[in-house]
Amino acid sequence: MQNNIKNELIINKLIKDFHFKSQNGYLRQGVCPSCKKKELFTSIEKPFVLRCGRENKCGAEFVVKELYPEFFDNWSTYYPKTQSAPHAGADAYLQHARGLSIDSLKGLYTEESYHANGLGSATVRFTLPNGAQWERLIDQPSRFDRKANFLGAYKGYWWQLSSQDLTIAKEIWLTEGIFDALSLTQNGLVAVSLMSCHNYPDIALKSLREALNGKKAPHLIWALDNGTAGERAMLKFAERSRLEGWQATIAKTEETHGTDDWNDLHLKGKLTSADISRYRYYGDLLLAKSATDKALLMFQRTERHEFDFEHDNRLYWFKLDVDRHMKAVTRIQESDSHLTEQEVSKKALRESGAVAEIANCYPTPLYFQKSEETDESWYYLKIDFPRSLPPVKSTFTASQLTSASEFKKRLLHIAKGAVYTGSTQQLDKILKRSLPRIKEVKTQNYVGYNKDYDVYVFNHIAVQGEKIYRLNQEDYFSLERLDIKTLASQPLLKLNTELNEFTTEWVNDLWEAFGAKGFVVLAFWVGSLFVEQIRSHLKTYPFLEICGEPGTGKSTLLEFMWRLFGRENYEGFDPNKGSIAGRARSLAQVSNLPVCLIESDRTQGNAKLRAFDWNELKNIYDGGLLRSVGRKGGSNDTEELIFRGAIVIGQNAPIMTEDTAIPERLIHLSTDKSQHSQRTKEAAIRLERYPIEALSGFIPHVLSKGKTLFTEICQRYEEIEKVLYAEPDIHHTRIARNHAQIIALLEILPQIIPLSVEQLGETTDFIVELAKERVKAVQQDPDDINEFWAMFDYLDSEDIYGVNHASQENVFAVNFNQLAQIASEKRQPFIDIVTIKKRLKLGKSRKFIRTKSIRSRVNASFNTSLPVGSPLKKPEVIECWIFERS
Repeated sequence: MQNNIKNELIINKLIKDFHFKSQNGYLRQGVCPSCKKKELFTSIEKPFVLRCGRENKCGAEFVVKELYPEFFDNWSTYYPKTQSAPHAGADAYLQHARGLSIDSLKGLYTEESYHANGLGSATVRFTLPNGAQWERLIDQPSRFDRKANFLGAYKGYWWQLSSQDLTIAKEIWLTEGIFDALSLTQNGLVAVSLMSCHNYPDIALKSLREALNGKKAPHLIWALDNGTAGERAMLKFAERSRLEGWQATIAKTEETHGTDDWNDLHLKGKLTSADISRYRYYGDLLLAKSATDKALLMFQRTERHEFDFEHDNRLYWFKLDVDRHMKAVTRIQESDSHLTEQEVSKKALRESGAVAEIANCYPTPLYFQKSEETDESWYYLKIDFPRSLPPVKSTFTASQLTSASEFKKRLLHIAKGAVYTGSTQQLDKILKRSLPRIKEVKTQNYVGYNKDYDVYVFNHIAVQGEKIYRLNQEDYFSLERLDIKTLASQPLLKLNTELNEFTTEWVNDLWEAFGAKGFVVLAFWVGSLFVEQIRSHLKTYPFLEICGEPGTGKSTLLEFMWRLFGRENYEGFDPNKGSIAGRARSLAQVSNLPVCLIESDRTQGNAKLRAFDWNELKNIYDGGLLRSVGRKGGSNDTEELIFRGAIVIGQNAPIMTEDTAIPERLIHLSTDKSQHSQRTKEAAIRLERYPIEALSGFIPHVLSKGKTLFTEICQRYEEIEKVLYAEPDIHHTRIARNHAQIIALLEILPQIIPLSVEQLGETTDFIVELAKERVKAVQQDPDDINEFWAMFDYLDSEDIYGVNHASQENVFAVNFNQLAQIASEKRQPFIDIVTIKKRLKLGKSRKFIRTKSIRSRVNASFNTSLPVGSPLKKPEVIECWIFERS
């Protein structure tokens, strides 16, 4: 992919996405994403920034490299080295990513390489004073723990263009980065790079003083990056340089803590003389010693008679008394005739301008967020405090921002000691100025995968494509063309994105402790990360049931799986202990994550604990609606809770339902102690002792190759499902589909963890057997029901009168009290009447019909054998449970 990336790729992409028309070297009539009008334009020669032509009504700007980072992330691939162009990638990076002219830079940089953790990247390398070097990574720097790399020490020095003679400069701009310095230089200024906001160039300044040899020294303009660290350094460096005899001021790219650096402004074409004047003004504001000094600077610049402003992280209000000001001007001119007009005005302003503190903190609106599901919205504000106290960030509703009293109460509630004393009118003016400029951040009411945007949004990380993003300083994720956050605080997944800390040593311990069953659960757990995509493509995803006696390892296995997902000391929740609404919310709070229901088969005295019906899960086998509730207000709108996760069931006994709907949807695993040994015990203990930091990188590890994995899952499933369905002992559509999905997931595990061919084969065979057993479980009665009818048939043939009270063929009438008595007499196992009644309702070979009073064949035979008038005669009509043979 040779010359020219911007024409061959970016221009075509811009035309496709924004519907541009090419006209006289420009792309015009593009659709603005902000105002939706056909006013977007950019230069074909330098397509660095897209601008909306409606400057007064919209004026939106979009940086192309932020819109399409994929085109600005692999420079050595797009522009490989050649003999005639040994620095092709570096040249292209400086020109197209940084917007710099490289004609005057030849020989100042080279294209080199950087390697770490088995990965490599091309770099643009500059030589620094004192023999040190600095290089910028230009091939997917997000793969590394740094974007730039230093070789050698640079403390006390600065980097400068060799063509610049600083001894004849009137002023020198001191920036952080080399690209910032070059951006200013190519706009007619003299600039140097300090490389870091922590590097005071004392050696370079001393050398410059000596080179001046008594000539007038240039004015130093400290122009470091915005932010707390940069501002603190600029104030410190300006004060120190003044003490050393230099004239020094400050320049800032934005009045507040903006993110643009000097190279960003260069790309946007915002380094004109008028712009430079404004940046100097922002620096003067930072240098202001008092609130009054700052207010005077702002009045002189804007000539507004009333405004709010910040100083030392406090909110102030300035209001000019015009009459008092004019009287002060007259009086000062009469008393001090030697003063200039500007000095008179400044002195009069000090006397007549009223500066009042209206909050002992400084609130800054960051962004607007709205929940489409609930039709609720909030403004997210940051509250800064003086004396370097940490800031507080929280939400404010519309009502809390439109009343001074409500704003004051909310401020006190979220920030200790924060007090607002201004009026509602002042608050209205502050918000009218600040709110329209803030961005909107998309939200979701759950943790995990967002199907609408095809991104994973967790508590502290997000994954888009196969790239991992961390929560930014404003508590949202800034992704490619998407700003998003989750409003859900639960579940809290502490995922470790340092993939070099993730270990797979536990794989052999999982096999030792649980064998094929452990890998089945792991495959299901991996599948839960793609469950929304699987349901979209394959329509369904099975439930996983793990049952067995206490002490067989269920809890150990489930808790280990949760630790892989960054959730410690958690197994699941008991659906019997919550209301219908509570269960629905628990099921709806995750997407592409497991939801584990545990111990829900317990029977206790409280009827509420037996309220859960497994059939509630039937309709979420293929995802879907959990519950609808009405929204606040008088409309007919509803809030719908959608299930987006995967169901895991962990309990002591298998699920009991009256039909086959739930059993057909299950991957059923039973645990026992038959394979327990000292070796399996030690392996289980090791699983419990792995630190969560070494395990919780599992989700980032999987999702970093998620697209590839999901494609392969779908491809493998199609073949596997046909094979399973063709098995005579399976031949069940739903069961074949469920187990084929788990085998497909199992077969992609070797791309995630080290898995031997033997382990893979044994686990695959085990899943096939699970499918066969599931068919039997669905089509045949469970063992306890078969045992009951075997005993019933035995007693019916062994007892002289039988135990079947029905006279019709293939009909069975059971009186449980009589049956228990005869079973006891015949020394048969004890019958738990309460339990067996529930189980028999689920029988298939002999289907329960109803309970009714019938004429007993058994009692009639018994009575016939008695003498006439015998007091031992039994009733002819008794209450029975009626069953029919299927």
